[in-house]
Amino acid sequence: MTLLIAINEDCPNNSKQLIYIRARSEALSLFTLPTIYIMHPLSVDTCRIIISMLKNGDSCHQIVARLGVGHSTVAELHSQITGSLKENPGGRPSKLSTYDRRKLVRLITTGKADTAIQLKHELQTITNITVSAQTICNALKTEDLVARAKVKKPLLCLHHIKQRLDFDYKYQHWTEADWARVIWSDETKINCLTSDGRQWMWKRAGTPLTAQHVMPTMKFGGGSVMVWGCMTMYGVGLMCRIEGKMDASLYEEILEDELQETVDYYGMDREDLIFQQDNDPKHTSKRAQKWFQDNGFKVLDWPAQSPDLNPIEHLWSILKFRLAAYSTPPSSIEELWKRVEAEWEKIPKEECLKLINSMPRRVASQNGHISTTA
Repeated sequence: MTLLIAINEDCPNNSKQLIYIRARSEALSLFTLPTIYIMHPLSVDTCRIIISMLKNGDSCHQIVARLGVGHSTVAELHSQITGSLKENPGGRPSKLSTYDRRKLVRLITTGKADTAIQLKHELQTITNITVSAQTICNALKTEDLVARAKVKKPLLCLHHIKQRLDFDYKYQHWTEADWARVIWSDETKINCLTSDGRQWMWKRAGTPLTAQHVMPTMKFGGGSVMVWGCMTMYGVGLMCRIEGKMDASLYEEILEDELQETVDYYGMDREDLIFQQDNDPKHTSKRAQKWFQDNGFKVLDWPAQSPDLNPIEHLWSILKFRLAAYSTPPSSIEELWKRVEAEWEKIPKEECLKLINSMPRRVASQNGHISTTA
């Protein structure tokens, strides 16, 4: 058998049809195979148009319908440049443009707005665009912004800021050894219930609350005790319970008893040590100042509104955290006071020394908070 091939040049659409002729010994039979199209190369201009349409987000079907080119041709070009194209996320187009998102970020960074609700109203006023607060939150997340609770800091007036800056400038070169000479003091209130320390628990998502998941509360904390305490590089000092309201006279008694006994207990040199206290009126009264002069105590010039500088504040947090670890609340104020005394004595010397050694960093990080009022 002999197989001959002929080409039909008269086919439409610029294609050529192949005709196979099978020759036998006595006769010839003709049969036609499916039409085969011969691809012609695309012009440079057509390729550029296709690429431009792809980058604009047009689909392959839209480009084929508009330009009349083959679908496989467009798909091939799409696969070649797919690395430079942003994948279409699908869904409804965003109501916020790139300009709108930049405006939101600018409002946040300049302090003109803090919350999504505020941004929603500002955006509606400026651009007349109405969107939900959730849309605002989603847009801020795409700009690498995250929501965080504001850190509570003392409100500083201009003269408070000047005092803080003067304090930092004066003690900026003090070392850990210098701060170790200081006796740190403060008062704090400890509640009988719902102590200031946090309590944590684990539960399965969606399960109801049980008794073990609840921290009972009472009005005014179910009673409380007010205490005075001090801290040294050698460990915690003596603590006392304050009955009633503390005035200058009671404060003088605390200095005479608890402070003096702390100094004697650790064998500290009065001529070398420095006493720290805040600027409460009873601390700066003439009666207290006279006591310090008569007993040879140097007092650290402490700036007003500066509890964040005092390392003993963190010691109170440690104490209250220990109290919150009890499985049952105290049955009375007296039991609470016994727990306070017991846990205060358990605080190790290393904890106090670590807090005192943080003072150079506290002074150096002064510019972390600026909040002023007229």
